[in-house]
Amino acid sequence: MPVWLQTTGLLIASNVFMTFAWYGHLKHLQHRPWFIAALIAWSIALFEYLLQVPANRIGVQEFSIAQLKIMQEAITLAVFVPFSVYYMQQPLKLDYLWATLCMIGAVYFIFRS
Repeated sequence: MPVWLQTTGLLIASNVFMTFAWYGHLKHLQHRPWFIAALIAWSIALFEYLLQVPANRIGVQEFSIAQLKIMQEAITLAVFVPFSVYYMQQPLKLDYLWATLCMIGAVYFIFRS
């Protein structure tokens, strides 16, 4: 399997866990003490790190650290928007489009030769 595909797949999976760890407690644990939410979020984040660390170790074989970081940020936005709209029931805003265009620009500039 190509390095770019392994890296991208692992980063997508890690971002799903990260997004639930960072924001999922806002939907389900609002009436619990913050430290309970933090413990649950940390336990979810462990799975994120178990995917993210190998993704970066695999990815660095083919990409620079800056390229890995921009990939991570672009994937974060691509995971966060559907999570926000469908799972957290937030309205879809035009600002997501502008943010996506900025991210496309960042990807272009970091990956150009």
